[in-house]
Amino acid sequence: MGVDGFINYYNNHRIKQKLNGLSPVQYRQLTTEPH
Repeated sequence: MGVDGFINYYNNHRIKQKLNGLSPVQYRQLTTEPH
């Protein structure tokens, strides 16, 4: 896995407990959607 692969994993696939089990991208999308 190169740098690009790691960045993709880190932002899109890594699950964070403090983000309620979401990846950073999923959390960002959820919190920036208009209500």
